[in-house]
Amino acid sequence: ELNAVFVLHGIALMLVFLLHACRQFPGCGNIVTFSQFLFIAVEGFIFEANFGRKRPAIPMRYYFIMVAMFFTVSVVNNYALNLNIAMPLHMIFRSGSLIASMALGIIILKKRYSVSKYTSIALVSLGIFTCTFMSAKQVASDSSLNEEDGLQVFLWWLLGIAALTFALLMSARMGIFQETLYKQFGKHSKEALFYNHALPLPGFLLLAPNIYHHAVLFSQSEPFQVPVIGLTLPIMWFYLLMNVITQYVCIRGVFILTTECTSLTVTLVVTLRKFVSLIFSILYFRNPFTAWHWLGTAFVFVGTLMYTEVWNSLGPFLTRWRKRPKEE
Repeated sequence: ELNAVFVLHGIALMLVFLLHACRQFPGCGNIVTFSQFLFIAVEGFIFEANFGRKRPAIPMRYYFIMVAMFFTVSVVNNYALNLNIAMPLHMIFRSGSLIASMALGIIILKKRYSVSKYTSIALVSLGIFTCTFMSAKQVASDSSLNEEDGLQVFLWWLLGIAALTFALLMSARMGIFQETLYKQFGKHSKEALFYNHALPLPGFLLLAPNIYHHAVLFSQSEPFQVPVIGLTLPIMWFYLLMNVITQYVCIRGVFILTTECTSLTVTLVVTLRKFVSLIFSILYFRNPFTAWHWLGTAFVFVGTLMYTEVWNSLGPFLTRWRKRPKEE
């Protein structure tokens, strides 16, 4: 549980530094992502791959497939933001990963679930539908657009919804693929983390001009003296360094959780991450968020908590708490 606190604290710090960077340079996402991938890849190359001397436990061809899925999901999710998809809707929609995972688990792995699991998935589905429908009304009723332009914007929004749906299903398929690999070759989460960040690095060559452009802009930002050590460097490089470090803390913390804690704890932490990200997005970007959106969000997170069966886990704890001897 202490690891969960570290993860959430790291997420909060990461979002603060990322929002500072995005506020000054809105197009800096590529250099931020590249820096995160590079840092995790270098750390994994040294401590996990032992400078390339350690052979992977899982054959490389499977990692190439996993990376292709991971890269596709990342690109499609990022590009959906250019298709009139608001950030809160983007985050809530991605919270529906449980639906996609359950659906593909039933189809591919022939799994069956309890009634409570199906009920939780129904709640999540209802929440996503509510938010999607209300966002559609906001897009369609934009008074600043004429009828022809409004229709074009709405069609782009529909394309964005289709992109998010595809990314959701592909992400669920990647999870099932990882599950089958772990069953066949054993669990090697840190090895998978390293290869998932190292193998896509050549792909950033396609983004090299944009990354270099923002590196120059970062170098031209106002100087900042780092507390304690007294080092002076451009403030945007400081924000980037802090973002990379806190991102590593989050990823490392999740890895520790998966090895030391139950899946329930990991799922709850990931759910809280989505909630924290959603609240940060609404407050910082001032996105329109109606009562219907809040209702849909409540359905999504209550359904997610039902899926994790947190109520059953809290029951024995509350029973012991009620039965504890009262102090005189």
